Amino acid sequence: MIIFSVLLFSLNSQAQVANRYDIVIDELMADPTPQVGLPNNEWIELRNTSSTAFNLLGWRIGDATGQSGTMPSFILQPDSFVIVCTASAVAAMSAFGPTISVTSFPSLDNTGDIIFLRSPQNRIIHAVSYNDAWYQNELKKDGGWTLEVIDTKNPCSGFTNWKASTDIKGGTPGKKNAVDAVNADAEAPQLLRAYATDSVNISLVFDEPLDSLKAATAANYNISDGIGVPQSAVAIAPTFDKVNLRLNTALSRNKVYTITVSAVTDCKANIIGTKNTARLGLSETADSLNIVINEILFNPKSNGTDYVEIYNRSNKIIDLKQTYIANRSSSGAISNIKQLSADNYLLFPQDFMVITEDPAIVKRDFITQNMDAFVTVPSMPSFNDDEGNVIILNAQGNITDELKYDEKWHFKLIDNREGVALERIDYNAPTQNQDNWHSAATSVGYGTPTYKNSQYRLDLKVQGTVAVSPEVVSPDNDGLDDFATVDYSFPSPGYVANITIFDANGRPVRYLQRNALCGVKGNFRWDGLGEKFQKIPVGIYIIYTEVFNLEGKKKQFKNTIVLARRN
Repeated sequence: MIIFSVLLFSLNSQAQVANRYDIVIDELMADPTPQVGLPNNEWIELRNTSSTAFNLLGWRIGDATGQSGTMPSFILQPDSFVIVCTASAVAAMSAFGPTISVTSFPSLDNTGDIIFLRSPQNRIIHAVSYNDAWYQNELKKDGGWTLEVIDTKNPCSGFTNWKASTDIKGGTPGKKNAVDAVNADAEAPQLLRAYATDSVNISLVFDEPLDSLKAATAANYNISDGIGVPQSAVAIAPTFDKVNLRLNTALSRNKVYTITVSAVTDCKANIIGTKNTARLGLSETADSLNIVINEILFNPKSNGTDYVEIYNRSNKIIDLKQTYIANRSSSGAISNIKQLSADNYLLFPQDFMVITEDPAIVKRDFITQNMDAFVTVPSMPSFNDDEGNVIILNAQGNITDELKYDEKWHFKLIDNREGVALERIDYNAPTQNQDNWHSAATSVGYGTPTYKNSQYRLDLKVQGTVAVSPEVVSPDNDGLDDFATVDYSFPSPGYVANITIFDANGRPVRYLQRNALCGVKGNFRWDGLGEKFQKIPVGIYIIYTEVFNLEGKKKQFKNTIVLARRN
């Protein structure tokens, strides 16, 4: 009777059909060396998050290059774990918990891969597209530590729901994760970008997996300029963070469209919010000077990173997948060619894009007005701190733009050039012209990645001005006129400003700026305090600004301001 009951239970378990996320990939060892405390084997751990037991007979795991053989018969009970690995690793891994093997166990890439779990009904139950940034730990991403899910009830949030194990062995195979915690997904999915593969086929890229049924509803998409609702929509397995659309009406060349997404949700039913639109259009190959080098940081701070900003000065939509960055070798040959994007990524007319190995560091060190205007190159060409070459190539290997830079092009009064970017003054002037380049202004933090350069020459006829607002400043931290803004506008870059605050008797009370490098436009702030950041008496003050450049041009400005205080 007992034997019959067990057999019946096993058959019923095998007959169960799993829904998406009933079983999840809960932990993975992608880089077991150098060893910390676990065997030198790659493996994944599965966890049953449902209330139903499942027989794993016939299940498979896979990655971008293929899938494994089928799993053997194994009953995975609710809220329990099993380790999956290659046959040669079973003996070592069985010491930590239930372990099963599959033939053709996929090789887990150290720096990024897509791992999926497929049921016997050929359904993707869970998929993980990871990279080494998910460790969120510079030491642990070098090997020996596992990636663990924080909250298995939040299976599709990606980066925000995974991190390196905190267990001293380097991982927790066969048991609850060391980082296990509540990490509910309340974030709406976002549309990252869109691109056309041809005139009637469009691909959309989202920041997380979507509910596949809602993502596959054509009525949830609408394209501007008469294109309207697409003919069909297909959510792309295994991660379901991409959707392919087929249109009823073909796109026109040299036209930028906008697609709007509505009603789609992620796997936790969070509906898409305000970040639901993207531009798209038919891309072209960049010709000479369609894309120009607009800014370069080649001598970053000791903990910083290089970046190159490009600008699309043409009317073309250019695919960065068909664009490359390079330098020149000591012999003058083009070398170290790097593709800007492994995926289709459109650069629209009059847009900026920043190329770097680590966007997070650039965003840390500089103000970035467009957080999305970055492409990550795993390994940038080397750009020397004193001089070097930056080259942009198109898909045919033709040079789109090239700059041979020199640190001597920096503004002469800058003592420390670390962390100071060189900016292009005019998009339409020749690239290889020293007079078309200048150090980024002090007021912007010495760099303007993702937006218009501080040294961009707007209008040579504009007279230099300095204006102060408001007329009355009350530095009492009540949120109303707590500081004064000194706005400047000059006809060209390269001016240096000295700003001194005088009281009504002509005595200096604050040296606000000394030898500050100015852009064409910018501002400085006065907090209403004295030189030692002490309170000063209420009354009338003079803001005296003196500017000069290396050509000997000088100008002085006097602005009056009243200092008041409520208490």
